[in-house]
Amino acid sequence: MNSVTETSAPVAQPESTRKRQLRSGILIELATIVWMTVEAGIAITVGFATRSVSLQGFGIDSIIELIAGGILLRRLLVEQRGGSLERIEQTERHASWVTAISLFVLAIYIVSDSAFTLFARTRPESSWWGIGLAVTAAVAMPLLWQGKLRIAKHIGSAALKADAACSMTCAYMSFTLLAGLMLNHLFGWWWADPLAALGLVYFLIQEGREAWHAARTGQTCCCGEDD
Repeated sequence: MNSVTETSAPVAQPESTRKRQLRSGILIELATIVWMTVEAGIAITVGFATRSVSLQGFGIDSIIELIAGGILLRRLLVEQRGGSLERIEQTERHASWVTAISLFVLAIYIVSDSAFTLFARTRPESSWWGIGLAVTAAVAMPLLWQGKLRIAKHIGSAALKADAACSMTCAYMSFTLLAGLMLNHLFGWWWADPLAALGLVYFLIQEGREAWHAARTGQTCCCGEDD
């Protein structure tokens, strides 16, 4: 998750090349938004239908990612049109607060729902839809990560670099989700689903802390990225 008010120095390059890279950044962000919309819709619908806490959490996180992606897309469009980023800095900072609080609330929800599921021994139904979604996300998110990282280096965008790191975090989350869904489907280990959901909490808190830091300082949220 990220809201950005600071960018790194652009790499020296011809204006035409930079414009082409900016267009690529906009296109890949549009692809991310489309994917997050589909991901959220399937995960939330199937999650509540099958009583899968991990799918529910994954889907709600996708909505938060969708909001963050929309903010970054707006930022790239402003840059492409040659406009100043100053007018959207305050909006981005507010969005960081919203993102951070949303992630923390989602973490609390998952912990509470997982605890209730384990206590009540509620058995989530297995779903090929959920498994297919997790596999697709595990393949798609690393590809988006690589594409965003490459473009971010060309245009010197810390915002896109941070979003690339968030895409990789989503890939880790999809592997965790897939493990829980497969264990439940293959072996009937119903408790693997709420445990996988609890595994998502680690990533949510990490991203929430980064967004909180961005909101307080106005600096780039790097989603665990150190450089």
